[in-house]
Amino acid sequence: MKIHSTTIELDGKKITLETGLFAPQAAGAVTARCGDTLVLATVVNGGEVEGLDYFPLQVEYRDKHYAGGIISSSRFVKRETRPSDNETLTARLIDRSIRPLFPEDYKEEVQVLVNPLAIDGINEPEILGAIATSAALAISNIPWNGPLGTVRLGTDQDGKFLINPTNEQIKASKLDLLVSGTSDSIAMVEAGAQEATESTVLEALKASQPHLDTIVSAINELVAMVSPVKTKVLSVDKDEAKIALVTKEIGSLEDLVKGLAKKTLSLSPIIKTIVEKHEDQIEAKEVNKIIDDLTKDFIREQTLGKNIRPDGRSPEDIREISSQVALIPMVHGSGLFKRGLTHVLSVVTLGSPDKEQLIDGMKGEETRRYIHHYNMPGYAVGEPRRMGFTNRREVGHGALASKALEPVLPSHDEFPYTIRVVSEVMSGNGSTSQGSVCGSTLSLMDAGVPIKKPVAGIAMGLVTDGKKYITLSDISGLEDHTGDMDFKVAGTKDGITAIQMDVKVPGVKADILGEALEQARKARLHILEQMLKTIDKPRAEISPNAPHIETLTIDPEKIGEIIGPGGKVIRQIQKDFEVEIGVEDDGVVSITGKKADKTKEAKEYIKNLTAEAEVGKIYQGTVTRVESYGAFVEVIPGKQGLIHVSRLSNEFINSASDVVKEGDTIEVKVYEIDDQGRINLIPTNVKPKTDSHRKSFSPARKFQDHR
Repeated sequence: MKIHSTTIELDGKKITLETGLFAPQAAGAVTARCGDTLVLATVVNGGEVEGLDYFPLQVEYRDKHYAGGIISSSRFVKRETRPSDNETLTARLIDRSIRPLFPEDYKEEVQVLVNPLAIDGINEPEILGAIATSAALAISNIPWNGPLGTVRLGTDQDGKFLINPTNEQIKASKLDLLVSGTSDSIAMVEAGAQEATESTVLEALKASQPHLDTIVSAINELVAMVSPVKTKVLSVDKDEAKIALVTKEIGSLEDLVKGLAKKTLSLSPIIKTIVEKHEDQIEAKEVNKIIDDLTKDFIREQTLGKNIRPDGRSPEDIREISSQVALIPMVHGSGLFKRGLTHVLSVVTLGSPDKEQLIDGMKGEETRRYIHHYNMPGYAVGEPRRMGFTNRREVGHGALASKALEPVLPSHDEFPYTIRVVSEVMSGNGSTSQGSVCGSTLSLMDAGVPIKKPVAGIAMGLVTDGKKYITLSDISGLEDHTGDMDFKVAGTKDGITAIQMDVKVPGVKADILGEALEQARKARLHILEQMLKTIDKPRAEISPNAPHIETLTIDPEKIGEIIGPGGKVIRQIQKDFEVEIGVEDDGVVSITGKKADKTKEAKEYIKNLTAEAEVGKIYQGTVTRVESYGAFVEVIPGKQGLIHVSRLSNEFINSASDVVKEGDTIEVKVYEIDDQGRINLIPTNVKPKTDSHRKSFSPARKFQDHR
């Protein structure tokens, strides 16, 4: 198989696309390389799956540990197992980019597999995977209205845009924007930001487009080299007789749409009735498809022609909002957010720093302090659903909510807790992901987490016929299904923290997105105003049900003193004070317990355990041993000093036992630490002796220090 390659120059970086070396039996296979990061994307297609009325596209992105020179840290499983959240999110990103460009009547099974083969730790593989996928589809025989490009934008310290920034650059960036599209339209957006303004985001979207065009041009060069023959897609003719039959049976489309919008009507019994009545003429899936087409056409006509939405709202109207907090007993924080029939309950759990999530992957190990999980069971939409593993949609919505809230979370130094939020969708009718952002803000404030600012989210929609368009605020489930765009925007009163956009048309102009961003800003401010009527700031104290955490930093060389031989000391401290203790390599110690007083006592104990005695400082000590030549006093846990018999009293005494006994509490002052680190003490109620007085004692007696 002949090898073909082309090179893309992006902002001083070189990306090489190549086909012909790997996977010769795939419909399309392309590698994308930048630096020493190399990613392979393959596409294959099969026949049409019998009985399916949707396009069966499967996109998988799978890390390979060998790509990073890593062997899994699991003791028992060394093979890569179920996909991580990052793999799932990357697969979704690629899927959302390419799906709108497949022909509507194409129903053959298509599978896209993306595998990083090598990563250099500088250039991220995810964007290369999206570009390689676009190229692989473009050179294949699979019908697809591409290619498109994908880029990532960040900013430097001066606010200048960086194209496909490195790992280190993205950590310092206030904007992390992923865009798929071409020079004149945008197909997918994913972003996290530190309260970016709408104008900054729009500027970034427009700045991406010349680079998207560069990628598209390079892929087209590769296509010209390969000269693929695309499979023709046969249009499915409409059966006018069946359309007329269904139209007659359902009666008023306006009443049908209103019922669907308000969730007072279900299609299942309607479809069943029509099929039973005309058993020999039409099948259930045909009825469903016809009703779907009729309602879409009606909604689009009403929206574009009359500015009337299915539930009667105008384009910028937001459904009724209400909220509550502190609903659930025993938990650390809870918030219920309602917007129309979209209801989300979010619950906060606080834990010790060692409860952070450990992520093991080809990039090595990393930890996650803030964890956000999203669940949408069947009862949320009034239907039974099979319970199984978390699905990709739930992973994606949880990650989006997490991205929206992370910029306002307190630092670890301010609030050393691991934070987990679980958003349970109680009722779903559009934009549950943004409902979870709002509910989670309420629950975090209820839990006493000192977030910097409240965050709210809104989903914007679009209806267009190619010439005219209308953007919609707060889209319902029906509008999400029948519309052309789902544009989710979350942020504070001062700026955007997260964006996610999907479209069903080949692309959307950047200026349209600019209008949607401004409309979303107004909606977000309205939602925040309503939320803050319930709780306007974080509670002054964390929930009494939450654990108490104290932290301190010690000299890393003294970590062994806390641990003790075989962990003996730390286990005893945990038992005595009823706490859990975590010790980091840099000397940060966290103490977590259910009782605040015990936790503080444990902190003080560890502080003393690792402290050094200071000359001139006064301590409340305990006599641990008495000898004739003096008394040993523990001034700091594990550290004791000697009060020489000559300093135990203002009067002459023969033996230390004449004055003190083991177990006595005595206030002492450190007057000397000798060159061997030995601590010499004097009781605070004893008058210091002069040098001439000390010399009157015999040298033999003075230096009998058997420590």
